[in-house]
Amino acid sequence: MQNLLDKLNPSQQKAVTHTQGPLLVLAGAGSGKTRVLTYRVAYLIKECGVPPYMILAITFTNKAANEMKERLVQILGDDGERVWARTFHSACVRILRQEIDAIGYGRNFNILDAADAERLVKECVSELNLDEKAFAPKIVIPVISDAKDNMLSPGDFLKRFGNDYRYKNIGRIYELYQKKLKIQNALDFDDLITLTVKLFEENPSILEKYQNRFRYILVDEYQDTNNSQYRLIKLLSQKYQNIFVVGDDDQSIYKFRGANIRNILDFEKDFPNAEVVKLEQNYRSTQNILDAANAIIQNNTGRKGKRLWTQNGQGNKITLYTAFDEFDEARFVSDKILELVERGKTYKDIAILYRTNAQSRVLEESLTHSAIPYRVLSGIRFYDRKEIKDVISYLRLIKNTDDDLALKRIINEPKRSIGKTTVDKLALLAARYQISMFEALKRDEILESLQRAAGKLVEFRDMILSLKEMVNKVSVEELLKQTLEKSGYLQMLQESNDPDDMDRISNINELINGAAKFDETSDDPTFENYMDQISLVSDIDNYDDAQDTVVLMTIHSAKGLEFPCVFLCGMEEGLFPSLKSLLEEDGLEEERRLCYVAITRAKEELFISHAKSRLVFGKTEKSRVSQFVKEIPDGLLNKESAYEETPAVKVYDFTKPQPSAFTSSLLNMAKKEKKDFEFNFKKGDYVEHTKFGKGIILEITPVGNDYHLQIAFDEVGTKNLMAAYAVDKLKKI
Repeated sequence: MQNLLDKLNPSQQKAVTHTQGPLLVLAGAGSGKTRVLTYRVAYLIKECGVPPYMILAITFTNKAANEMKERLVQILGDDGERVWARTFHSACVRILRQEIDAIGYGRNFNILDAADAERLVKECVSELNLDEKAFAPKIVIPVISDAKDNMLSPGDFLKRFGNDYRYKNIGRIYELYQKKLKIQNALDFDDLITLTVKLFEENPSILEKYQNRFRYILVDEYQDTNNSQYRLIKLLSQKYQNIFVVGDDDQSIYKFRGANIRNILDFEKDFPNAEVVKLEQNYRSTQNILDAANAIIQNNTGRKGKRLWTQNGQGNKITLYTAFDEFDEARFVSDKILELVERGKTYKDIAILYRTNAQSRVLEESLTHSAIPYRVLSGIRFYDRKEIKDVISYLRLIKNTDDDLALKRIINEPKRSIGKTTVDKLALLAARYQISMFEALKRDEILESLQRAAGKLVEFRDMILSLKEMVNKVSVEELLKQTLEKSGYLQMLQESNDPDDMDRISNINELINGAAKFDETSDDPTFENYMDQISLVSDIDNYDDAQDTVVLMTIHSAKGLEFPCVFLCGMEEGLFPSLKSLLEEDGLEEERRLCYVAITRAKEELFISHAKSRLVFGKTEKSRVSQFVKEIPDGLLNKESAYEETPAVKVYDFTKPQPSAFTSSLLNMAKKEKKDFEFNFKKGDYVEHTKFGKGIILEITPVGNDYHLQIAFDEVGTKNLMAAYAVDKLKKI
């Protein structure tokens, strides 16, 4: 164990070897908090003799939990597997699977994702005859989520807000929503935490059971906990007080999700005998980058206070670019990326961060124009694709036949001559008997009333029941294959003339591969555990840093990631900080923390850009540089500006190239002359691109020593490319 401790700095050692009583570790960005968490668990087991099963380590992402578990296994062997290293949600699912019947639910509950929760809210709004626009899911769901976070039942909510027309009706929706969840034996994501708290508060003996089980509790990213998560941790730790939390108040950026920064700021009030350790040595970034982050964040008043430092050297100055507009800004980003790649960086070394998703469009067009491979992290999740949701809905119904949402999705998918009228009538009859729709399919009197559709409904019912019989008798992979065969879903895609259905088959094959991997690698490969696992997957868990592409994402999505080179775009007042934040209490401080997070994602090089004007709702508006940029000392900046060169065209449309309007900006791209190249293409040539596939050249326009190509690709539409950067990826066919 001493060999492990020798790898830690003095502050890290102090955190690791503190074993009794509450401890707050204030861990700055890149200060090695994951190592501290992992080594402390190892220290408890190896040096203090704590049984691994008595340790609960909570993280916020499955990726972080898996990384911690892998590190523990490397250090401890089999003992590492026995530690509960989980997210809040997966830990609560595990507890609820064992205990939820104590509060009136069945242990085979299903977990609704965000899309299913929206569908259920829409059903409630329709049944209550409320205005669908005034009570849209995007309005209602955050209010319900906030009520659950504050442990307000529908009854409590109506008592508190019943005199307000809008909130009274949201309370009615909340009440019906929870009733439907209960009937379907389903939980949404908020329920996973709040029902665990409810379970513990209403059942002291169950609480004590888990207090005795988890005598040592570690929580990562404590600054991101919400009220219900805070209550959960406080309940579990109140008996033995061995609570170890790691967090950074300067990185609390999820207030919109319910995160309460007071949880970390008030830790010493909640645990008066707590000790505090600060981790300020950064192992990620250069000192210039850290000095910029320090200079910005010190302007916040609601913080504990620390200053990051490193032994990595000063590094390059931060590049600050002043652009004419968002198109010129995007051109600057593309140019710099090409320069970085020529200097030896790979595309995967580079990230482009922005405050809002709307900023990505112009950036994407510029990257495409320069033939730079990229991906946007917040695209459609694998598990959100229609075909995957369809197949998962079959599995959900097999697991829990009370799941009406799953049944409605797949009862006529593929087509079984069970129309909407029949489904609506079945739902009405089920509601009348206060049973689930599948349960209604077991009653002869209901089937008789459905007349001609009865035969098809019975076939569907019996197919689901036959698959249910296979659960835990065959592997998850085999159950999935049988479901695809018996339902006719795979046959439907195979017989389709829609070319997109070939991609859907590939996605389903990937789902099968994932199930096979689960069967091979899970320490408990049950169907129930598989369903829990896929229900709790997040975007960040799917991030694959092996793909050699530039990655675009919002700053919120970048939390927990790091890159050698980072572009931080749109640093303008009203955009970052956002206009909304300027109107909210503590809003500016959260925006400043968000800026701090963005800057500390960069390891070696940081590029910050802002535009003098930007299109807002179709109108060009003048912009002012962000106050956060002004908080960075000039000595840390290398300033570049579009105004130092011959003015480029202020606005150009990447989708409709016009040489006269393009020329100035494209010459900026071409002037660096990546290399001499042979160009033997002509208008009308059929070509194949390594990224975009097959297409036809529509236009070729000389631009300086280069050519601008407009190519209509079969799969991705029309793209605009510069020949110097695209010629190596193009061939005639």
